[in-house]
Amino acid sequence: MTTTFAPLERLEPALSVRQVLTLERVLAGEPEVVAGAGQLDRPVRWVHVAEASDVGVMLTGGEMVLTTGVLLAGDEEKQAEYIRSLHRAEAAAVVLGLGRAFPAPPDVMRRAAERCGLPLVVLHRPFPFAELTEEVQSRLVRRKFAAVSLSEAVRTALTGLITAGAPLQRLLDEVAAHSACPVVVTNLAHRVLATAGERSAVDDVLRDWERIARQAGHTEGDGWIRAELGGRGERWGQIVLCGHRGDTATGRLLADRAAEALVLHRMLGGSSAHTWEEQSAQSLLTDLLSGVVPARQLLPRARAAGLPVNRRTFVPLVVRESEPGQLDRVLRMLGMSGLVAELADRATAVLLSLPRDQEAQTLTGHFAARLRSETGPPGAVVAAAEPRTAWDDVPAGLREAQHVADAVADHSAALDLPAVVRLKDVHLRGLIRLLRDDPHVQAFAERELDGLLCAADEDLLAVLRTYLATGRNKSRTAQLHHVSRPALYRRLEAIQARMGVDLDDFEQAASVHIALLAHDAQQG
Repeated sequence: MTTTFAPLERLEPALSVRQVLTLERVLAGEPEVVAGAGQLDRPVRWVHVAEASDVGVMLTGGEMVLTTGVLLAGDEEKQAEYIRSLHRAEAAAVVLGLGRAFPAPPDVMRRAAERCGLPLVVLHRPFPFAELTEEVQSRLVRRKFAAVSLSEAVRTALTGLITAGAPLQRLLDEVAAHSACPVVVTNLAHRVLATAGERSAVDDVLRDWERIARQAGHTEGDGWIRAELGGRGERWGQIVLCGHRGDTATGRLLADRAAEALVLHRMLGGSSAHTWEEQSAQSLLTDLLSGVVPARQLLPRARAAGLPVNRRTFVPLVVRESEPGQLDRVLRMLGMSGLVAELADRATAVLLSLPRDQEAQTLTGHFAARLRSETGPPGAVVAAAEPRTAWDDVPAGLREAQHVADAVADHSAALDLPAVVRLKDVHLRGLIRLLRDDPHVQAFAERELDGLLCAADEDLLAVLRTYLATGRNKSRTAQLHHVSRPALYRRLEAIQARMGVDLDDFEQAASVHIALLAHDAQQG
């Protein structure tokens, strides 16, 4: 993949005709716009003093032409053709000094300029053209130098971040700092993959993102400036500066440099646009799960990420023993809407968004069944919270699903679990998980298991864990540990001897079971 840098000629910020007319030296000539007033925002690339009647053939576009019209006086056909030739050459404007050849604005030139949409400006007081050319040229040179300096500064900063292995968000934060406006990265469907900038300003942009993005996609007005993301002839997204307040050329420079950096970041990281979608979902679900940011403030981000949120039922899930890519595929196969984000400890959060007229419990069951068929035995563990119809309740639901998943972590093979595990299915294990940080519970676990823990025999501890989790089912325990029943009996006898307990006694077995659950919860 090659990265193409935009030529500096394109990046050269120009003064507009309107800006030139506000210069102090120009105001001394008492300028008056007599035609083409609607085109005063045209960029002025250069200033050219010319008296030749065929000056149009000498221009390359973007020039502001200064003339006294001395060779045009008395010939209306030459006057009209002079304006037409400037229009064909794409001149920015023509400035006519009154007095020497024309005491007043010539009607023929004014009408021709109005028809062509070419700004025609007359100067009512004698004005040394050399002063205007000197002023404008020096400003253009300074602005060009500033553009080159900014281009290099942005490129250096972003390249340094990429070399240091900075994440995507850090690059976007740097772009937002230079542009002083919200920055949004989207895929080709206008789904938001990442944002940067002042949080309140970003939220304002995302509040009605899809409509705004599609509307702004046809123009760079109001500071909405885009640069395409892609390589090898394939587009896969775009970066948008939202409401850039500087001139358009500078905004395009920033957007182009940012796009180059993002393409390079993707290339060096071996990532893809889909990975950015995963990062976007992970950021959103992590913020929801933590509760640091109120759910109401995260709603625009969810909507912009493509999650349906109006009149929906949300089902928070935490899935173990499954890759995010598998979960994405199952969602697509079933035609379900949802976000997927990888968490710690081999867990993945999934937020399903279902139509309210559909049975959430049934659809969640379909999802779990299809996922288990994809992952194969022993299959993924799908922990679910109760469905939520209010967005504000989603964070609590995600925490409930995570609690359920944690309660059965690492023991799902020994437990007889339904396809979708809910809070009511984890019973005592769930309660112990909640109490694991209580000092009294910790002391109880250490005291009960002391004889076995001191021996540091992980094999015996694993056998005890399975034996109690299966309801003291010796056949099942032997099967899961791939040992004969006599071998299992010997291990159970060793466990009882070291701990000084009788596992056939229900109360003693229950006490040991609670202690082991507390120990495992604390270790987790």
